[in-house]
Amino acid sequence: MIRFASFSDRFRWPVILVWIAIVAVGAFASAGLNDLLSNRFDIPNTESTKVLELLQSDFGQRGDSTFVLVVQTEDGQPATPALVRETGAAAERAATALGSAQVGAVQTSGDLVYAPIGTTLEPGAAQVRVEEMRTAIGGVDGATAYLTGQTAINKDLQPIVNEDLIRGELIAIPIAIVVLLFIFGTLIATFVPLAFALATVPTTLGIVWIAAHRIDMAIYVTNLVTLIGIGIAIDYSLLVVYRFREEMLAIQRRKLGPEGDARAVDLTRAEVREALNPTMEYAGHAVVFSGLTVAVGLAGLTLLPLPFIRSMGVGGLIIPLISILAALTLLPALLSLCGVWLGRLRVVPRRVLDARIDDTGGFWVRLSSSIMRRPWPFLVVGSAVLIALALPTFWISLTPGSNDGLPTQSESVQGMLKLEASVGAGTLAPSQIVVDTGRPDGVWAPAELAAMGRLATTLRSDPAMSKQETAVASVSDLLAKGDTPAARAQAAKAGLVDASGRYALVLAASEGAYGDEEVQDLARRIRSEAVPAADFPAGTTVLVGGGPSAGIDFIDEIYGSFPILILFVLGVTFILLMRAFRSVLLPLKAVILNVLSVAAAYGLLVMVFQFGWGEWAGLPQTGQIEAWIPIFLFAMLFGLSMDYEVFLVSRMRELYDSGLSNEEAVGQGLQRTGRIVSAAAIILVAAFSGFLFGSLVAFQQFGLGLAAGILIDATLIRMILVPAYMRIAGNVNWYLPTWLARILRVEPSPLRPS
Repeated sequence: MIRFASFSDRFRWPVILVWIAIVAVGAFASAGLNDLLSNRFDIPNTESTKVLELLQSDFGQRGDSTFVLVVQTEDGQPATPALVRETGAAAERAATALGSAQVGAVQTSGDLVYAPIGTTLEPGAAQVRVEEMRTAIGGVDGATAYLTGQTAINKDLQPIVNEDLIRGELIAIPIAIVVLLFIFGTLIATFVPLAFALATVPTTLGIVWIAAHRIDMAIYVTNLVTLIGIGIAIDYSLLVVYRFREEMLAIQRRKLGPEGDARAVDLTRAEVREALNPTMEYAGHAVVFSGLTVAVGLAGLTLLPLPFIRSMGVGGLIIPLISILAALTLLPALLSLCGVWLGRLRVVPRRVLDARIDDTGGFWVRLSSSIMRRPWPFLVVGSAVLIALALPTFWISLTPGSNDGLPTQSESVQGMLKLEASVGAGTLAPSQIVVDTGRPDGVWAPAELAAMGRLATTLRSDPAMSKQETAVASVSDLLAKGDTPAARAQAAKAGLVDASGRYALVLAASEGAYGDEEVQDLARRIRSEAVPAADFPAGTTVLVGGGPSAGIDFIDEIYGSFPILILFVLGVTFILLMRAFRSVLLPLKAVILNVLSVAAAYGLLVMVFQFGWGEWAGLPQTGQIEAWIPIFLFAMLFGLSMDYEVFLVSRMRELYDSGLSNEEAVGQGLQRTGRIVSAAAIILVAAFSGFLFGSLVAFQQFGLGLAAGILIDATLIRMILVPAYMRIAGNVNWYLPTWLARILRVEPSPLRPS
């Protein structure tokens, strides 16, 4: 670290100019990043994906790109035959505008007429045609037309989603400036963290632009990079700049003596270099290990089998690595350049700054003294609160996706709500059961038709199915009076049989939405009970796909791999922290407390959204948590909150190595880092809280989980539990046996006598 500091100090202008060039290239490249991003959400090697591929290749449609044209009479009267014909014609015009599309059977329900529009296009390609389709549909006499379906909904919600994501950035930046001004008290010192963030975020986006040419990158990766990038850039630079100010002040005090005004004298270039070396040796060292723990947490996402989430992991992994590189090169160069002026352009009154320098009083001194005197009450009460917050996690209910709480100002959401109210939410995402006879000649045996009939009968009797007469559509119904050419033509027009006659399709619409618990249970029953009970003849293959089955495949796949992610993150983090802290016990404590911290964030989500405790604040009761949220919360919170652990314990380790007792090192470490941890947490909590004011429930859940997790970690855990536990553990905290130190390539830490 000292060599990095010396290099950046000596070549500060070349280092800064190189970074300016890198940032310029990154900003230029990332300007075209959005054109390379995708909203494609594949679940490879699953039964539902096989059905999706079959529908695309043999039926000329994709279940995840289906549109529905909904037409409602303006007077509320039942639909007339003329309106049915006009709706069919409008759907045909929309299909022509979409391309590679065909219209399914036009159906009625009260004052509604609706027609599905299937396509072979992937969701991203279909989404860009939505406005063309609406123009082609035009007006319908005496009725109102709505183009809906998941692809149309995604298209209409995209601007709203972007606003929700950008809101966090717009909230974070001004709050970060205010917090930095309050902590440092001068404009020059505040400039350094902001310059650091302005360098790391565009550079990261430029590298993501390169990665997007090789792999499918999720459409939200830019927001992830920006939000986390700003947060950790300010975190790291805050720690380093604050420590640099401490070292400069110590040198000034030595020059003037204890009675002089330490800020009244400037430092020479040599003295700036003298302050920079210990800053990088200790604070820089902490930043490197903090960045590595964040990288490990986000890199864990690349272990999951879903390309969409893997791409988010790749984008997330780049953020801390670039931040580490900038902290080793750009940050010391900026400090070397601005060091003699860091105390200039003061905006905080001097008496406030004097009070912070005084290490004999203040909140952090009183808190640390109280914990050092009576650690057990703090440990017991704090642990009880943390466990109480985590307990509701056992009642968590997951959904692969939900349309609850969607903003109703968009046409597609309005159409969806009208269709759900009339025929059930499952109409938009029915189960799709493909029967493969294995014979391309199109000749079906009576046993196959009979089995399809038994399957349709079983589905209609299931309590989770829609009560509409058209809830189940099967080839067996159309061919019940005979396998005639006319019946075959009708089945082909309805999209229930492919052109070759080898495949047949059974559609089954549930009463509830595809993500509801009862509909997930229905999808599992179809696979495990209904299909076997239909008794298809030997040689026939039956695959179950569609929205509900894709939902359970998503949950099964992602949570089947979740334990691997957890073990990877916990294991690698434990090894990193052993090397950072030169201790066996402290990394174990850190890992356990971080897991409890994430569990507490889960528990708060359950209480606020599932139990409905957040309704007073305008947060809706949903009954379920989006399944992707716990995964992302673990990956992001584990790394981000571990920052604070490294900041705190690294300072304690430094003090302990300087000869202080365990109690003194723990107490003074809390006093000297508490303000920094609190400031960093305020910035991140403010950024993530911006999601709570958004329009989408999923992002409200995500924002609450992130903000609550950071807040719990920076207060209850780092302020209370960590120092209380370390005070009780005593010198055992710092023990690292010689043989393990040799493996980790660090100095051993023998057990010091009490």
